[in-house]
Parts: sequence; structure tokens; C-alpha cells
Amino acid sequence: MIELIVKGLAIGATATLAMDIWALALNRVAGQPLPNWGNVGRWFWHLGKGRVFHDDIAKAEPHPQEVKLGWTAHYAVGLVYGAIFLLIVGSGWLAAPRFLPAWIFGMVTIGAGWFLLQPGMGLGWAASGTPNPWKVRLMNVAAHTAFALGLWSGALLLA
Repeated sequence: MIELIVKGLAIGATATLAMDIWALALNRVAGQPLPNWGNVGRWFWHLGKGRVFHDDIAKAEPHPQEVKLGWTAHYAVGLVYGAIFLLIVGSGWLAAPRFLPAWIFGMVTIGAGWFLLQPGMGLGWAASGTPNPWKVRLMNVAAHTAFALGLWSGALLLA
């Protein structure tokens, strides 16, 4: 089981990196703004102080290391997701990785963003408080598809 968790952490890192490469590509090719990991770090800092929901995370008390905290949280969540995924699908999937289970898991993980992180930062449920919620939702699906591709490709590298 420990070996499965360690391999899960590894594919979680690969998946998170794939998500970041996707964001960078969108930025370079289409001018899409890069994710603001500072706001995520600020949210995690306030979460540690017991506050989950904000009207606008940008107006919440800042933390001097919020960008580093945001990046750390981003990768920590990705690693944990990788381990959880492998614990769910088991070593059989790791021996013969298929994309569909990784993609389904990637779509399930969108729920944490839509129903915890986004409303917690004041963006509304599933980005309903943003100027263009459907664009944000589609971008979330695309980013989590990149994450799923990273899970799958990380497993192929380990196989």
C-alpha cells in the first residue's frame, strides 16, 4: 500500500505539472491570464485560521508568503489527488493505465474547485459570481482534463 501511495504522489506531481503546462500554453498562445496562486495561498491561509468563505478573497487580509503558499497548496492537492486516485483504481490500473478512469477522476476533482475553492474565494458556486461563468467552467474542465492526461502519462512512465 505504501508503494501505491508513493507512486500515486509521483503521478499526482506529473498531473499537476501537466495542468501548469496547459495554463502556460494558454497564456502564451491565447493570452489567457495565468492562475493567481497568491489568491489561492491567501484562501488557504485564512482556511487555516478557520475562515472558509469570503465575499472577495482579494479584499481579505494578505499573507506575506501567499504566492509561495498558493503554489505549495496547488502541488500538495495534486499529489494527494494522485495518491487517492491510485488507492481507488489500484495497482491493476497502474500495470495497464487507461485514460478514461483518469479522466473521470479529473472531472470529479472539479467539484472541490466549484463547491469549495471558488465560493470560498467569493467567486460563487461553480464560478457563478464571475463575469463569464461558463467560460470559467469550460476552462476548469480543460485544466482538469490536462490533469487527467498527466495522471495517465505519469502512470505510463511508471509502467
